[in-house]
Amino acid sequence: MRRVSETVTAAPTPARRSPLHDHHVALGASFAPFGGWEMPVQYSRDGRGGTVAEHTATREAVGLFDVSHLGKVRISGPGAAAFVDRCLTNDLSRIVPGKAQYTLCCAEDGGVVDDLILYLVGPDEVFAVPNAANSAGVGRRLAGVAPAGITVADEHDAHVVLAVQGPVSPAVLAEVGLLAEDAELDYMAFVDAEWQGRFVRVCRTGYTGERGYELIAPSDGAGELWDALAAVVGERGGLPAGLGARDTLRTEAGLPLHGQDLGPDITPLQARCGFAVGWRKEEFWGREALLAERAEGPRRRSWGLRATGRGVPRGHMTVRRGDDAVGETTSGTFSPTLRTGIALALLDTAAGIDEGDVLAVDVRGRALECEVVTPPFVASKVR
Repeated sequence: MRRVSETVTAAPTPARRSPLHDHHVALGASFAPFGGWEMPVQYSRDGRGGTVAEHTATREAVGLFDVSHLGKVRISGPGAAAFVDRCLTNDLSRIVPGKAQYTLCCAEDGGVVDDLILYLVGPDEVFAVPNAANSAGVGRRLAGVAPAGITVADEHDAHVVLAVQGPVSPAVLAEVGLLAEDAELDYMAFVDAEWQGRFVRVCRTGYTGERGYELIAPSDGAGELWDALAAVVGERGGLPAGLGARDTLRTEAGLPLHGQDLGPDITPLQARCGFAVGWRKEEFWGREALLAERAEGPRRRSWGLRATGRGVPRGHMTVRRGDDAVGETTSGTFSPTLRTGIALALLDTAAGIDEGDVLAVDVRGRALECEVVTPPFVASKVR
């Protein structure tokens, strides 16, 4: 008698949702999976909204984003900051408590496991915000080598992260009562504020290229904070904005997205993130490989491509000079600000490509002519 083998397929893990999910539904949001989360991509209500409108509102007034899918990891204990500094690339000694820092978690071969923001609370506490899909992995890497007395705690579900971005953002935070009207918070500085009896960390950071803030607040009661912000944002000519606008804004700003523009096979030097490496530090993950690549020079480098004709480049499209393939796009989109297609691309160093050169992107078999530019595509206003 023949035995029939049966294959049992495990049920897919359901996507996680922001504590503010119902608020997004009420605003007419459409959703998509991102890093294991179901997050709002764009909103449509009363004829307003959509990615282009949300993008423009952020550039000209203010956009309100829920980015609670981002990770939250607290590293605490005697010498916690020094411990983190021995692991991640950037040099924490460059900043003081009350400041945040962009840094990278690298593998020993120099590939980027994740890019993240560190909030330096003090010598014995660092709060890290990794990307959603990589948060648990970064936490495990740190916990696996943490000395006795240092705790690495995953607080992903304990907090929401909201981004208020755009030229009107200081006025929004002042009206809501999170910052005094005359408060001047330096770029990458943060303060711990109290709002209706709840702790809210307010930081002058963002992912849009605009002046803005990111808020870390308790998940419990986050809906009240969202509603208060959304009301003032609307009064100030702004809009709630989804991850679609966040992507077009960050691409115009030339900011990399992990998993596309940097990752395990894309090093900091290739992605133009060498500024986030403490080259004089004696220890951090991937140090030897990155020093060797720096001495030799990276074999490829990220450049911007701005379409000169009609068409929109997307990720993973071949870039050519004449008949020769010289690289591949990593991100691509339509730029609402420039009204043309733009892309980030990894181009071969040996090809000798420079700013102003004209290349072609293979868009489904059609050559789209593009000019090589140094990112960002739109001038940064973060400071």
